Amino acid sequence: MLKDKEQLAFLEVNVRVLTMDAELEFAIQPNTTGKQLFDQVVKTVALREIWFFALQFTDSKNFPVWLKLNKKVLSQDVKKQQQPLQFKFRARFFPEEVSEELIQDVTQKLFFLQVRDSILMDEIYCPPETCVLLASYAMQAKHGDYNEESHRPGSMVNERLLPKRVIEQFQLSPEEWEKRVTNWWKEHRGMLKEEAMLEYLKIAQDLEMYGVNYFDIKNKKGTELYLGVDALGLNIYDKADKLTPKIGFPWSEIRNISFNDKKFVIKPMEKKAPDFIFYAPRLRINRRILSLCMGNHELYMRRRKPDTIEVQQMKAQAKDEKQARVIERERIQNEIERRKMAEREKETLKQKLKNLEVQAEQAKQALDEQSRLTKEIEEKRAHAEEERSRLAQERYEAEEEQKRIMDRMRYEQEEKVKIVQEIEQARRLAEQKAHEAQQKEIEARRLEEELLEARQKVMQTTTQMNSGMNHHYNHAIGEFNNGDEESDDDDENSSSRNRRGVELQTNINASRHEEDRITEAQRNIKMKEQLMALKDELGSVHNPHKVTDNDRLHQQNVASGRDKYKTLKMIRQGNTKKRIDEFESIYAPLSPIYAEQEDDDKRELDKRKRDDRETAEDTIYRENLQAKGIDKYKTLKKIREGTVKRRIDEFEAM
Repeated sequence: MLKDKEQLAFLEVNVRVLTMDAELEFAIQPNTTGKQLFDQVVKTVALREIWFFALQFTDSKNFPVWLKLNKKVLSQDVKKQQQPLQFKFRARFFPEEVSEELIQDVTQKLFFLQVRDSILMDEIYCPPETCVLLASYAMQAKHGDYNEESHRPGSMVNERLLPKRVIEQFQLSPEEWEKRVTNWWKEHRGMLKEEAMLEYLKIAQDLEMYGVNYFDIKNKKGTELYLGVDALGLNIYDKADKLTPKIGFPWSEIRNISFNDKKFVIKPMEKKAPDFIFYAPRLRINRRILSLCMGNHELYMRRRKPDTIEVQQMKAQAKDEKQARVIERERIQNEIERRKMAEREKETLKQKLKNLEVQAEQAKQALDEQSRLTKEIEEKRAHAEEERSRLAQERYEAEEEQKRIMDRMRYEQEEKVKIVQEIEQARRLAEQKAHEAQQKEIEARRLEEELLEARQKVMQTTTQMNSGMNHHYNHAIGEFNNGDEESDDDDENSSSRNRRGVELQTNINASRHEEDRITEAQRNIKMKEQLMALKDELGSVHNPHKVTDNDRLHQQNVASGRDKYKTLKMIRQGNTKKRIDEFESIYAPLSPIYAEQEDDDKRELDKRKRDDRETAEDTIYRENLQAKGIDKYKTLKKIREGTVKRRIDEFEAM
């Protein structure tokens, strides 16, 4: 037994999973699947909103790859020479509206940390003034309320507050940046850490590059472009501009997606629209695009349906937890304020001890009252839980009653089928008897005809001989022409590992409310004014030589009155066909690789048609030669038999 355990331990493989705020280690077996490892991670971090996340690793070619859940971990292209095996637990899909879709605190925290790192690494472009606002929310989420005693000037020097790009663009010292962040931080007093994370994400989701995965593609003309895949659909970008898409397609317009090698085909819902076709530089990129499209499309359509029971329960639980936190925080804040007041009174009114004791007694009574209120709230919550359980039991009983009704209906249907079968059997028996009577009548008529033929035998001898010869000739001709018809069907069952497609469950009438959204800054007038004031203030210390291309593009969008959602609505205008035509008309010299790809497609189609035609001719030849023993000369001799007049009459009778 001990030896078996030692062998099992020897076969185990150590795995290290890095989440955004922790480092987890597991020991897995050689046959452990990706799903089993993923389930271990989400169970460890107590995550229920698993549909946003996945495990990522770097393959042997140093490409970032998402772990496949349906395959064994060790059968995938993981760098096995690294021990332990390295994985990252990251968000793969992003929500449309964080305040409505991110339910659990742990989910909000993981998204907050990942988005914050992307902004600080400049993977998501963020304007300088917005970076300062986000930094203030990040400090509230990390440290809570600003405290003048513990957060003195210079205490945040080691904090990672702003992207390097922003710091280099302005002639400000770290202390001056800290002062601007602190001014906003002070305004967040009383905000819970979880609320600060959510406010951070509500602002970040309005950034143009938030949640977008970019892929290098080319259209049929060979023009180099970016394909952007995000929670709202597919967008086309110029190579020089990742902020402003030029053409957009919401997920509700897409019916089917597939690829064949480097060619990617999207079939729209609009019947008159042509296929949306583009080319990727490598097959593996098309596979990633397909997987990402499937996941985002599924979440897009799910959001436009009523919440499942599981999501409803999660939201109800999160609401209760949030309310409990608010009550607890209010209680703590009240207690802190009372203690501060008591301390001040103690310092200033040392001579009035009696009044201080009265105040302490009042504070005690207030605490008792607060405890009583808390107890009442707990009792109400327990009552609500009992009511929920009762409703669940009633629903279960209703479902059982429905099952019994369905069983009874099924039994009645089976009885009806039996009765129909018995009636059909009786009908067949009657038809059989009628047929037998008809046969007897035919036999009697045949005997009468034979008697008549015996009387006229001599007169019909010559006619029967001529009729027999014509019958023999016609039989031979009919036998020659009785071949199978040629089939024009294409072979639709051919498949390859480089081909894959999926039919999407799409509702063309699904809500596209995202096109009418407004940003958080526009919704909050005070925030908008503060951002404008800070932008003007930073303009006086701006270094124009450090301006990036993204800064210029953002300034152009602001000057034109565009934001993320206004641009989205603009690029989706017109029917699908118009936008696809616009995409294909983007011109650049055709790359030899993509020109060769188009030629290959044409040659493959021509070859398939030619092969189908040759196959039909081969089939006719084989039937004539092998099955009927007919060759060219035998056929020639047979079709020339008889007089010329008879053959001409036969031709005109066709």
